[in-house]
Amino acid sequence: MNMQSETEKPLSYRLKKGVTIFERESSPALQLNYPLKVVVLKPYWKEVLDLLAAGDYVLFEKINTVSGARRPVAVRRFLDRLVQGGFLKREGFTTLSVFPLVSVIIPVHNRPDEIRECLASLDTVNYPRDKMEVIVVDDASTDHTREVVAEFPVRLISLNRNRQAPYCRNLAARRAKGELLAFIDSDCLATPEWLHELVPAFLDDTIGAVGGRVDGCSTEKLVDRYESTNSSLNMGDRFKRSQSQDRFFYVPSCNLLVRRNLFTKLNGFNERLIVGEDVDLCWRLQDSGHDLEYRPAGTVFHKHRNRLKSFCQRRFDYGTSEPLLQKKHQSRNKQFFFPVPASAFVLLTGLALGLMNLPLMLFNLTIPAIDVVIRKQNLRHQGVQLGLPRLLVSVCREYLSFFHSLCSFISRYYLVTVVMFWVVSPTIVVFLLGLHLVAVTVDYCIKKPPLNLPVFLFCHTLDQLSYQSGVWWGCLKLHCYNPLIPRIVWQKPT
Repeated sequence: MNMQSETEKPLSYRLKKGVTIFERESSPALQLNYPLKVVVLKPYWKEVLDLLAAGDYVLFEKINTVSGARRPVAVRRFLDRLVQGGFLKREGFTTLSVFPLVSVIIPVHNRPDEIRECLASLDTVNYPRDKMEVIVVDDASTDHTREVVAEFPVRLISLNRNRQAPYCRNLAARRAKGELLAFIDSDCLATPEWLHELVPAFLDDTIGAVGGRVDGCSTEKLVDRYESTNSSLNMGDRFKRSQSQDRFFYVPSCNLLVRRNLFTKLNGFNERLIVGEDVDLCWRLQDSGHDLEYRPAGTVFHKHRNRLKSFCQRRFDYGTSEPLLQKKHQSRNKQFFFPVPASAFVLLTGLALGLMNLPLMLFNLTIPAIDVVIRKQNLRHQGVQLGLPRLLVSVCREYLSFFHSLCSFISRYYLVTVVMFWVVSPTIVVFLLGLHLVAVTVDYCIKKPPLNLPVFLFCHTLDQLSYQSGVWWGCLKLHCYNPLIPRIVWQKPT
């Protein structure tokens, strides 16, 4: 089989816009203006940065040659850390010379049309057929789903009673032959480069699992267009890799590849969880000392629940899983970072506006001014030169980012309290709705969904109310309130 395609791009890297290269104590360094970050590299990276200085994509093979006699996996891992840190961008993927056997696992229940399209899409996957097996577990379907599956050259496992997707995936994993397990749902369609773009992640032996992009199949209905940018299954456009300070990182099970021996060691999915089983697996995988990676490639298309009732019900279900997962993984209790200068500025700004107090507002402007001066001195001591205007812009953006995070948290978890305060305190209602409107408007400007703002506001409000209703219900049921009342920290986790 020809493993090349017209859309295939070799792995390449370039400097991200807004990043500058400078020298610090004879070592090359990278500076990102927003958020303001500096990373100092070893001297032997200077030649690599010289290549990247032009701003164009540079082939990984060329970078690896210039970097010296180091293992390609180690070089690629370091470059990907710079990508995750916001200093570099990457495109393309590594071309495999040896193809591992992959077992594709699909649970299905009463979805004859969907499973037919899913299996048809797998026929187009650009991967050697002798290195790919497909296992379908029919979860006691009561229609003609089994007959449809029998039309395709796949292994069919039939159950006599409904056991839910986690059980089905675990059963198939025990019977799989592949060294890699590739999970996809029956209402998803694989793209031709699905495996070809994700499997190379396992060239790095520290990677235990990798997930790819999940896009929507359609944009015909209103909910579909909303989900195109706000689906909880879409992990975004940025490459991500698990790290100690991000304790909540996961990828959804509808596009997840895992090493079979590791999956077996972890006892697979928790079969007692109906929702959130993929989050639980990803967290346990990271706790076992393995890395998890998300690549905005290896795309599958998902048929979202595009009716408002089913959309809201699914969001409610997702919400109920949060307190359950928080109680099960207590080391991942939620925290909210309050940077002291930004917190003081936002609080005093709110008071000044509420009291219509101009002197307090003018006094409040001294906070970012003092913050800029202190940061300027700290940067100078570190050998970093940054002009005051650029530093002021960076600080202001950080303050606005914190305010947006605060608005988003209130919108995500406390919008439902509007019902409680409607009669008691109209002022609080206006305050909550105002924060919600700020969060939605900023999200709309950033994500640019194919909807006008009022329609997006309507869908986003339904999304938030449904999800947080599930969270509140789960918290009350389990007596676990950390999702609603996170621990406040004043120093950013490192």
